[in-house]
Amino acid sequence: NIAGPLIVTATLHVSGMMMGIAGLSFLGLGVQVPEAEWGSMISEGRYCLQNAPWVALAPSAVMVSVMLVFNLFGDQVRDLLDPKNEK
Repeated sequence: NIAGPLIVTATLHVSGMMMGIAGLSFLGLGVQVPEAEWGSMISEGRYCLQNAPWVALAPSAVMVSVMLVFNLFGDQVRDLLDPKNEK
């Protein structure tokens, strides 16, 4: 009975960790510039927002999409493992 809520909680924590790592990298405390990381790409792209907004918006959109996929995946797995949904 605990598998469903545990999986949902784990996937939510994966999304939260992704946001935390990107936030640290955005501030310059995470992965350094030669390595590709969403937070550093957004941080570098914020200087181009008026001329080329896609430089910052593309990594932001991909990061949000991946986090949404993780959350939806966890919800679907919970639905599959829920004993009350037996047909």
